[in-house]
Amino acid sequence: MTTLELPSPRLEEWRWADMDALRAAVATAPHATGVDPAALFLDLHGPRLCFIDGVFEPAHSRPGPIQVGRIVPGAAHPLGSLAEGEGWALTLDKQAAVTGIQIVHLGSGGESHVPARIVLGVDAVASVVETYAGAGWANRLTTALLAKGARLMRSVRLLQDEGFVSIRDEADVGEAASYVSIFLGAGAMGSRIDGALTLTGKGAFAEMGGALLTRGSQRQECAVSVRHEETDGSSRQIWRAVAADKSAVSLAARVEVARGAQKTDGEQSLRGLLLDRSATVNLKPELEIFADDVKCAHGATVGELDRNALFYLQSRGVDEARATAMLTRAFVADALARIGDEGVREAFEADADKWLENSLSRWESEMVVSAMPPASPEQRGALLTQPSRLAQPSGKGEGSQ
Repeated sequence: MTTLELPSPRLEEWRWADMDALRAAVATAPHATGVDPAALFLDLHGPRLCFIDGVFEPAHSRPGPIQVGRIVPGAAHPLGSLAEGEGWALTLDKQAAVTGIQIVHLGSGGESHVPARIVLGVDAVASVVETYAGAGWANRLTTALLAKGARLMRSVRLLQDEGFVSIRDEADVGEAASYVSIFLGAGAMGSRIDGALTLTGKGAFAEMGGALLTRGSQRQECAVSVRHEETDGSSRQIWRAVAADKSAVSLAARVEVARGAQKTDGEQSLRGLLLDRSATVNLKPELEIFADDVKCAHGATVGELDRNALFYLQSRGVDEARATAMLTRAFVADALARIGDEGVREAFEADADKWLENSLSRWESEMVVSAMPPASPEQRGALLTQPSRLAQPSGKGEGSQ
């Protein structure tokens, strides 16, 4: 792949994309990551697939009804179109059900591309959990076609220690069908999550959301578009962003309501939490409505932790670092609560807690340093220039149509 094939930040829809991190991930030489693929699977009884550097690994897999083979998806997306080759496909007939499917992606460096295709028949049910770990650039494209009454639940966790993960979801949601895809970005990699969901049937439901957690100089982003083409459709985009240090999270969510899509109910909720004033959260909600009988609401807020809530916890004996972690966990909880399976939801919450515990260690170290008597005027100046996290959130940006 050449750099000329990558999207340019001059394009509006790619202006926040960290293509430099993607290029660096591609240039990373394969190396041992110390990650055991078996440790990445949850305690579920469904089919399992493991891809190592984009290559199917039978030793850690039990495919069951899932087919593994070459897929040529033909996507027009600039990154998704590169995901061509060996991938996986799930096709379920009418009223069939396969739950607890797990797909593990482990990279050691360089680039890997894996396409996936999901086709659910009338009233079919499937649930999929995907996990990304290791290093390098993991590029994935998932296309889904849901017939009348079909239900698909996807839970995706990004845990790579380094590198970049790019995900493109394209879904066609039929009459009374339900498509839900929830993400957790709790690794140290850069990421780009793209979604194009089209509700083509009456009474269809689609949801895409989750929580992206960043620190250091890390950058993560999502760009999701939901299009309503039929009546009585509903959609939800619930995203939470937490940024510490000099990191950045960018959330772009778009809802399009076609002229004939009356009785549409669309909700967007984009919220960002800054743990340091040097961090950045970009939010971009969009509504494009051509029908006149709809209910569409959008909210976009960025702020810091509530100082009153912090004071309350500290007055009950909770130190500032622990109080910060508790309030941050509560902030992202509603996004992860959308995961239907309790065991999967608890695993995702544990991953978020691990991120918070690692951050807590840093905050506690800062608290110890700030409590020590200054040994010099230079140290006093350094402490005084540290930004406070205790300002009120802005609370602006809520709206509805």
